[in-house]
Amino acid sequence: MDTSVERTTDRLGRPTGPRRKYTTVEKLAILAETRRRGASVAEVARAHGINANLLFGWRRLERRGALRAESSEPATLLPVRVESPTVVPGRRRRAVTNGDDPAASEGVIEIEFGGGVRVRLRGAVDSALLAPVLEALRRR
Repeated sequence: MDTSVERTTDRLGRPTGPRRKYTTVEKLAILAETRRRGASVAEVARAHGINANLLFGWRRLERRGALRAESSEPATLLPVRVESPTVVPGRRRRAVTNGDDPAASEGVIEIEFGGGVRVRLRGAVDSALLAPVLEALRRR
């Protein structure tokens, strides 16, 4: 039996069990009901079986712009182009031993964020140092 749809109640008749997760579209539809003439947040919340404080929280998120219909859509994938590595003028190349590919040690990673922000990394990359930089740029 799927527990996400199973509704159990306690001895006072209140719902218990797993919490219901609302999509952004569902949240916005419920919030729209609260804006109808003569509507009460408490009545709308009761009709949907949720606490009125949850609706007020959703209202705050909506006012801040953190609750928008497009946020429920999956992230847009960006095109990726893989190019052969190039030699950067003035950089020394490592000696090739045992048939190693020099291009493997001279790799380039280029990440383009919205708003024209571009990050280009050459050579060996320390992921522990890169992760906080990418997170900060993603939040911009």
